[in-house]
Amino acid sequence: MKKTIQGEHTLYAVKGFLQEEKNIQIGKLGEFTFARGYYVYVGSAKRNIQARINRHIQVEKKKRWHLDYLRPYLHIEEVQTFLGEEGECQLFARLQEKNGGIIPAKGFGSSDCHCLSHLFYSLNESQL
Repeated sequence: MKKTIQGEHTLYAVKGFLQEEKNIQIGKLGEFTFARGYYVYVGSAKRNIQARINRHIQVEKKKRWHLDYLRPYLHIEEVQTFLGEEGECQLFARLQEKNGGIIPAKGFGSSDCHCLSHLFYSLNESQL
């Protein structure tokens, strides 16, 4: 797994690969079908971004965030951090557009903003 983490960064993107199609219950959000392919999740951490990323990478943990429900099925390939200047929602939109990403689950990771999701899917390998 490739990890690029900068101490002053407050945004991050986690890229993982799902080996086979799965129906997964994402907490109270509902059950969704996740196709085989690449998934990118964008989040933020105002402080201690390293700890947040380390938690997301762990498989065995108490389920707290939407990503925690998807994580056991993903092979994490890359984690990249970013300066917080553009904002979490703008970073997600930029990466989604750059990769032609599709929203697989409405509301995933975006319960505290007005975005449709903070998770996108791509059949082809995504670039962070």
